[in-house]
Amino acid sequence: METFIQQKGDHTETQPSGFLKIQEIANYLGIKVSTIYALVERRGIPHYRVGRLVRFKKPEVDQWMEGQREPAVDVKLEAQKVGRSLQKKSDLAIDRIVKKAVDGAKGKGYNSGYGKPDRIKGLGKEVEHGSI
Repeated sequence: METFIQQKGDHTETQPSGFLKIQEIANYLGIKVSTIYALVERRGIPHYRVGRLVRFKKPEVDQWMEGQREPAVDVKLEAQKVGRSLQKKSDLAIDRIVKKAVDGAKGKGYNSGYGKPDRIKGLGKEVEHGSI
């Protein structure tokens, strides 16, 4: 196994090639170190643990990142879906209004003289029982 030598301050570290530390992988991916720690704890990112040390292989992390890829959104398609959804809801509202008007004209709907009115004014049972 090849090794490379990394100099830090007064001492020199030898690290197996291909393995990255948490700070290095965070810099490589451009995300916070705390996010990397969270991913490691929930086993969301491929890693190696030796005691308390956590190491990563760049090719494995690259492959994992490809799995995180989100598909691009087709704006026109999404707009059509939203438009259809709104149209269905408005069609239902219009149908309800027309049905109510027709029933009212035929005398089938509720009116103030018979049955419950369409709108209940004021509060309900809460006031009668003193629970408010």
